[in-house]
Amino acid sequence: MVARGEPLARHQVPEVDAAALEAARHADAALAAARDVRNERWAAYLATVPDRLRDDPIPGIRSTARAVRAAYGPKDSIRDSLPEEATEPLLKSVDRLLKVIARFEAHAD
Repeated sequence: MVARGEPLARHQVPEVDAAALEAARHADAALAAARDVRNERWAAYLATVPDRLRDDPIPGIRSTARAVRAAYGPKDSIRDSLPEEATEPLLKSVDRLLKVIARFEAHAD
């Protein structure tokens, strides 16, 4: 049982955990693609993302997902440097993760 006001552990929210693990798999693929094309900038940006999505508590997952989402900017985008087969699944899974977290938080009260 979690004391009132304490955040739930991610394993206590299976929907969030599953979405975060899916996003981590796609982040692994994007990181591998960045390394394959020798793009040091995006490799460094993505280096900690998969592990953070796998291991962090829910607030950390949200923060990491937002950072990944920010990589898809209008002027400077990860899409401009990495193959579509790496960037689009990551974007889709991170957007889904953020929606799952928002839904969980909306119903947590």
